[in-house]
Order: sequence, then C-alpha cells, then structure tokens
Amino acid sequence: MKKSFIPAPAVLGMLGGGQLGRYFVMAAHELGYQVWVLDPDQDSPAGLIADRHLCAEYDDSAALAELAAGCAAVTTEFENVPAETLAVLAEQVPVHPSAAAVSVCQDRIAEKTFLKTHGLPHGPFTEINSLDDLRNAPSHLFPGILKAARLGYDGKGQAVVDDRAAAEHAWLALGSVRCILEAKLPLDYEISVVLARGQDGQVRAFPSAENRHRNGILDVSIVPAWGSACLADTAGEVAEKLAACLGYVGTLGVEFFVTRGQLVVNEMAPRPHNSGHYTIDACATNQFQQQVRALCGLPLGDGRAHSTAVMVNLLGDLWFNGAEQREPDWSALLEIPGLCLHLYGKQSPRSGRKMGHFTVVGDDAKQVYERAMKARQTLGLPDA
Repeated sequence: MKKSFIPAPAVLGMLGGGQLGRYFVMAAHELGYQVWVLDPDQDSPAGLIADRHLCAEYDDSAALAELAAGCAAVTTEFENVPAETLAVLAEQVPVHPSAAAVSVCQDRIAEKTFLKTHGLPHGPFTEINSLDDLRNAPSHLFPGILKAARLGYDGKGQAVVDDRAAAEHAWLALGSVRCILEAKLPLDYEISVVLARGQDGQVRAFPSAENRHRNGILDVSIVPAWGSACLADTAGEVAEKLAACLGYVGTLGVEFFVTRGQLVVNEMAPRPHNSGHYTIDACATNQFQQQVRALCGLPLGDGRAHSTAVMVNLLGDLWFNGAEQREPDWSALLEIPGLCLHLYGKQSPRSGRKMGHFTVVGDDAKQVYERAMKARQTLGLPDA
C-alpha cells in the first residue's frame, strides 16, 4: 500500500470519545495535529480536550459529512462504531483501520472464522442462531462459553454454560440473538500483544503483557510477561501475521489464551488496547503515538520498553464508600516510587467503569511488582 503522508497541523478525526480517544488526542497534539472527536456523550473524555467535539450519533449523516469535510484522515477508538460509518467516510477521506478490518473484529463469528481461514490458532467454536443449533452443537463444546456475536465487552454479553440445558437458558437470557459457542479451554494464563502496522506494511510490536482479569474486566498487566519467552515471541509472530492478513493499518491489540502450553487467539481489538497502557510510561513510543503515526503515514516509532512495568486498572467502585460517593485519596499512592497515575476525566463513576489506571515502572521486575501490589493495598483493592 502506498503511504498517504499527512503533515501537521492537519485536522484528524476520531470516532469515539472514551479514554482511548483522549490519549489519541493528547498524542496527536504532541505531534502538532488538531483533532475533531465525534461522540454522542457531551462529557466524553476525548471530546473535553479535542479541538472540536461533534456531539452526535455515529450514523448521523450531517455530522459525518462535516467530519469528512473538515478532517484529513479518520480513525476509531473502539470496535463498535458501525462499519458502515467507516465505509461512508472512506469514500471521502482516508480511514484507518478500514471498515473491512473493523467488521471482522466487531463480530465474534466473523473473527473466529477469519482465524480458521488463515490458519491462525483458535479454539473450537460453532455459530448459534436457534435452539436447534444448540441442541445439535458438538458435545466437545461443553462445558463452553456462549457469547453474543456482537457488542459484548468486559465480560458482558456472555455466559459460562456447563451443558446444553444451561446453554439454552443462557441463549434466551441473551435475547435469542446470534451467538457463538466456544469450548471452555483449560487456562494456564493470558497474554496480549499490542502492535502498530503502517500503511507500507511496516510493523512495530510492543513487549507482550501477561494479564489478569477480575469479573471479566482487565485488572493487572505485567510487562514483560512472566510466562515463557518463547511463547511471547510466538504471540508476536501470530499477531503480526494476523495484522498482515487483515491488511491492517493502525494500532491493534491481540489477546491470547495459553492453554496446556499452547497459544490460542481469544480476541482482537482494532484500536489501542487497555493492556497497552503501560506503553505510556515504559516505552519510548506509546501505542497512541503509533496510532497517529500510522494514520498520517509517518515512520513508526521504537516499540521497545525501557522499563519493566505493572499496570493496574482503577474502576468506579473505588469512588464509593457504602452509599457515599467520594474521590479516592491519591496522596499515599503518589508517594510510591515509580508510580504514574492516570485519571480519565470521566464525570460519573459507577461499578465496573474504567476511571483510570496506574503504572509502576522500574528496573527490577520483582520490586516493580511489589510496589504495584502495595499500591493496590493502599487503595483497599484485593490481591491480584
């Protein structure tokens, strides 16, 4: 693909106004660009710091026309922006990642079928459109996980099902929507790879992160991953092949299960990834800067880490003491050496909502981990 170079101070468009979009705005500003954000929430974190916030739905034709007319290129911060919106914009302005790539990532059946077609490691699965599909599903898929094909995230829109009866009940509870049934795999641990791929096919991958989840939401990321270095290298190779098969341009997150010592792709995210937040403090070029560079046809930066890191998510539950809402006291946290606190500027904390994160960086992996766990204790969080 020929590079389309966009020099600063051009205006870039961002679909989505969450924290990932907020960091994109910050990275673009550092490189001299302006950013317009399209998001329906008037208090969106990215919209609050953008050069312009178009407060409208993602299929609003007038807002899309304005975005296309005013921006030199457009990207997205989450996979659930309608692919049709990206396709409409692409008729008038460069859009990366493409509608075709995003459409694969936003549908779990299309995603798993893509992995199967391209010989990439994946777990057993089948498509579910009816109760008959569940009744005829292969027995080796039980116990399994039933997931809505679209719109689920952070553990939402899915259920663990031990047998067919439980699967039928779960399918009805999910609204009888199109689903995927995946075999529940024995889990050793989870890792992720965040990479950037340029318009010329150049790839820069960040070090793999080992991830721990709580209630379906990412809790802690450890970099470098504690698991096998060989597996981490292989994960990077698989992620790079996946990006090439997608014809991907931008920053991409790929989540893996390690099951009985083998890698299996779990999901891919066509955007910067929560587990890549450590790159802000531990790498010379972070994942959001890479997104800007790829979008604008600039050379990709160095993805190597200069520090070991542990990242911890901060959810809205921390803002509540019983029925009372309060801002957590960050002072004790900020006394911990190497700790970098990031708050997203969200107006309304609620249970399970990502309000911020902190990353502890340093040279000694054991010491960094211990300091991160001390920080968790300071906030009253359970052991990771």
